[in-house]
Amino acid sequence: MKNKIYLILLLSVISGIFSGCYTVPETGRHSLNISSEGDMATLSAQSFEEMKKTEKINTDPVTNARIQALGKRIIAAVGNDVPYANWEFVVFENDEINAFAMSGGKVGVYTGLIKFVDNEDQLSFVIGHEIAHVVARHSNERYSQQIIAQLGSMGLGVAMSGYSEATQQIAMQAYGVGAQYGALLPFSRSQESEADTIGIRYMARAGYDPREAPKVWEKMAARSSGSVPELLSTHPSDESRIKNLKSLVNENMPVYEAAKKKMAETK
Repeated sequence: MKNKIYLILLLSVISGIFSGCYTVPETGRHSLNISSEGDMATLSAQSFEEMKKTEKINTDPVTNARIQALGKRIIAAVGNDVPYANWEFVVFENDEINAFAMSGGKVGVYTGLIKFVDNEDQLSFVIGHEIAHVVARHSNERYSQQIIAQLGSMGLGVAMSGYSEATQQIAMQAYGVGAQYGALLPFSRSQESEADTIGIRYMARAGYDPREAPKVWEKMAARSSGSVPELLSTHPSDESRIKNLKSLVNENMPVYEAAKKKMAETK
């Protein structure tokens, strides 16, 4: 019976793999999205509504106007790459230095981040980075990876069913470590790097200076008292991110200059 259940799940996932291949618009990378993006957007909208009920929302008109204006420029840079998008930017009264974006275009910005950055350019990079996660469908991809990892665990359990309990435990522990540090964490780090790459493009297209992007992580690194080794982290190290972003500045400067010129001509 266990083998039959596993076979059914395996066939379901294989079907999802063939129907769920997604090409990230900005990088051309192929990713696996088993879940429907429409379903992801619906769940995100529900979660965002709950968050607005439970978390304190900033009501300062100047702060909110600032975020809405910045968001509008970034959205224009994104274009039509977010299906089911119903864009909404909300400022939450929270000292945490953070922002997030959810499937379907739900964006939250914490006041701690607004106070932390030096200027609009730095803020635009962080928001652009978070929106890049949505465009690349990283949450869908992570969910798909977890499903495959769980399926692999089930398959190993079936394959090892004839061995002793001690041998089964050793095999399952080895698989868990291998999946976590050999697949899931590296994928998370590559997703963060991809979001940095896309985010700096968005800010440049929106007329924000890409030279300010690496400065965000320089500030983060200076603030951090210590860091988890990159191998054990879901995020690249500060040093890796700063180096990567600095390497992307020159290619995005012409885009930024063109956007600034166009903005000046339309005033």
